[in-house]
Amino acid sequence: MEKTRVGTASWTEKTLIESGTFYPRQVTTAEGRLRFYAEHFDTVEVDSTYYALPAERNAVLWARRTPPGFVFHIKAYSMLTGHPTLVKSIPKVLRQELPKEILKKAQAREFQKEVVEAAFDMFRTALIPLKEAGKLGCILFQFPPWFVPSPRAYAWIEVVREKFPHHHLAVEFRNWRWITSPEKERSLKFLTDRAISHVILDAPWIKGWQGPVAVTAPFAYVRFHGRNRENWFKKGIATAERYRYLYKAEEIKRLAAKVKEASKEAEKAFAIFNNCYENYGIKNAKSLHHLLQEA
Repeated sequence: MEKTRVGTASWTEKTLIESGTFYPRQVTTAEGRLRFYAEHFDTVEVDSTYYALPAERNAVLWARRTPPGFVFHIKAYSMLTGHPTLVKSIPKVLRQELPKEILKKAQAREFQKEVVEAAFDMFRTALIPLKEAGKLGCILFQFPPWFVPSPRAYAWIEVVREKFPHHHLAVEFRNWRWITSPEKERSLKFLTDRAISHVILDAPWIKGWQGPVAVTAPFAYVRFHGRNRENWFKKGIATAERYRYLYKAEEIKRLAAKVKEASKEAEKAFAIFNNCYENYGIKNAKSLHHLLQEA
């Protein structure tokens, strides 16, 4: 089993499928695409679980359709990270507990404690088949830009750890204050003390593109979001357009150096390309994997 694994943040992204640049023409089903993806990569990040709570049946199927040792990383449901959550995505059993003013909205950010607690439980339970199969990697909590360093924010991360006491967790901050001094030192120590992976970033919202290379848990988790700063901050464009960036060969070499640096301090390292526009993430992931194998 490789210590450092490389993959992408989705195997079902719409522009990837429509581009016809990765999957053979005859591979048209969800099962077929996952099996084909797993012939090329040994890890993947699941993005769909951010938009809706996962189903236990899906976890069973994912485990069955991938070879031994394949690793899934699961992105936390939006309600669990403070993002706006589509009301229609909330399971009926929880939706019937919501007040009328929330049910009238397309999406909401504030929910009563009981609903959030139940969502945590449903999310964790759905992942049991993957964990039992030895195929569950990190649960990724991607926090929004307005999740700033504060007593409330640190307390929420504490809650996350309490809800998943026996899981590998990874936290991605999208506010610069978390990854710049003086808060950087405090936040990294906080994560280290709780064995939560600080997500090492290459992203458009960071000055100089790259965040600190800091390993705070047994798993090092690295995410590459591309460098399309112009599209990232545009309003009214398709989500895929924000990730429309193909890393150049020289940039991949520098990213490889960062991954190698992180892997030295970790038991395992995972590098995930989230520049999922057509086959950009696939191409970059293959290039990085090739470089790491050569090394």
